Amino acid sequence: MNRLSRARLLRSLATCSLLAFGALAQAQQVFRVTTIPEEAATEQVRKFTPLAAYLEKRLGMKVEFTPVNDYPAAVEALVNKKVDLVWFGGFTHVQAQIRSGGKIVPIAQREEDTKFQSVFIAKTDSGIKGLTDLKGKQISFGSQSSTSGHLMPRHFLLAAGIAPEKDFKRIAYSGAHDATIASVVSGKVEAAALDITVWRKFVTENKVDTKAVAVFYTTPPYFNYNWSVHADMPADQRAKVTKALLDLDPATPEGKEILQLNRATRYIPTVPENYKGLESAGRSAGLI
Repeated sequence: MNRLSRARLLRSLATCSLLAFGALAQAQQVFRVTTIPEEAATEQVRKFTPLAAYLEKRLGMKVEFTPVNDYPAAVEALVNKKVDLVWFGGFTHVQAQIRSGGKIVPIAQREEDTKFQSVFIAKTDSGIKGLTDLKGKQISFGSQSSTSGHLMPRHFLLAAGIAPEKDFKRIAYSGAHDATIASVVSGKVEAAALDITVWRKFVTENKVDTKAVAVFYTTPPYFNYNWSVHADMPADQRAKVTKALLDLDPATPEGKEILQLNRATRYIPTVPENYKGLESAGRSAGLI
């Protein structure tokens, strides 16, 4: 190879390296957000797109919100660092912690998540008035990995002396809270358990007739949802993300919209210890 050819080759390699570096740098400038699919994908996009736009301004980088198909996919996405920030239920946070060997960091939760509750619903003419009335019935939970739609309802059923696999005629898993409500309304099951905030939203928006379907049992409170990041996220970026969430102010139009969509009054700091009770509940229920 002559000197001219070598020079051209070197220039070509340098150009390719610069392009590759540029593509990598550009890829690293995208901050990726996802959430457990507690509701339909269209509803997830509606709820979290304004938050992504807000984070984009606060972080000074492109932010993309992408829904996932199921709860385990959200866990795997953060464990494998395919996303940077995930809205987890308390139980999926615990699962991610275990799956990652303790590398998942909860940074913020809604004020409501310090005293979260689940509700059991049934048709008002079903004769179901309490948990013991569920024996011999067809019951639906949400996702198997849902805190408010499965783990904690199961935990309180067991505490009441009810073993779902033995005492229920059939157990269904709807996959999402809105689908859980629909399964009772349609008569596919006789009763179901779900997130109290989703139920309240459906009632407020007149999406369910409470004369036909109503709550017959509300659980005691427990810790639930949080925003989590991977421990390998740079400390300064974690601090910026945390501050952005904690700074959301219901007194501003932007903050009010985001918080209302997220069914939150405000975000507050959280710590891993808040979810130890859920881990214990998961182990005692045989789900871990």
